[in-house]
Amino acid sequence: MIKNLQIMEVGLRDGLQVVQKEVSMELKLSIIDSLISSGVKNIQVASFVNPDRIPQMAQADELVKRLPIKKDIQFSALIFNQKGIYRAISSGLKKIETSISLCEKYSRKNMRMSVSESISNLKDIVLTSKKNEMNLRAGLQCVWSTNYKGSLDQDNILRTLSEIMEMDVLRVSLCDTYGMARPYDVSSLLEKIYETFPEIKISMHLHNTNGLGLINLSEALKFDIREIDTSMGGIGGSPFIQKSTGNIATEDTIALLNKIGYSLEIDIRKISKISRRLEKIIGSSYFSGSLYKTS
Repeated sequence: MIKNLQIMEVGLRDGLQVVQKEVSMELKLSIIDSLISSGVKNIQVASFVNPDRIPQMAQADELVKRLPIKKDIQFSALIFNQKGIYRAISSGLKKIETSISLCEKYSRKNMRMSVSESISNLKDIVLTSKKNEMNLRAGLQCVWSTNYKGSLDQDNILRTLSEIMEMDVLRVSLCDTYGMARPYDVSSLLEKIYETFPEIKISMHLHNTNGLGLINLSEALKFDIREIDTSMGGIGGSPFIQKSTGNIATEDTIALLNKIGYSLEIDIRKISKISRRLEKIIGSSYFSGSLYKTS
């Protein structure tokens, strides 16, 4: 059995950021306890962003301060700027994720800055994280395609990755933000990336807009992928993309991985119970997974 693969549960951040009904602090903490009980070791709990833009994240600081102390559990948050990283530091977090867009239009919608500005901003974030001994994962949004234009130039992706690698960042998340990736596109890009940067560590952040999320994941697993972002029940999406859908569902992903030889020791039934509990509170329209309904 293959064991060295990590699942990062992003439902509390990527999932809830699009939900309009406020999810209480107590429910979030209860979900975190249940995720830990199910065997999940890596949980992205929130984003330190402007609550006027993402109201669901208004209590991020308090949530992090109330997280249970568990030696074998890694909690993290998404940040986009210096204010965000200092909020993470003051809350006690030691692990953060950040990302920049390859699409100019989405960059301005999501981060309110140009792509070139976001790269400069990333350099400052990396420096601050190193000074404070934080574990940082960088990311690229809109890697495969967007609603604004066709497939992006692979050479541009490699150039941007080169800039990130020069910042001494080895862990990079590839985000199919719009869920437009196709299996061949995934394998073709990963082949070029590993040929160019053999030392890189890639995480996959896939959305299921066109129903190809797990198929794309299967292609990615042919390469040295050791971290996958998933969301309980397939909840989520970007608040800045019309008709956005969630990440690949945690339950569906684990079921697939178990069948092809990975041993993750995560209880699908417990994850599904969390998803169904949340569904009763916020409604079913946010969920794109299938297995959570029956397992």
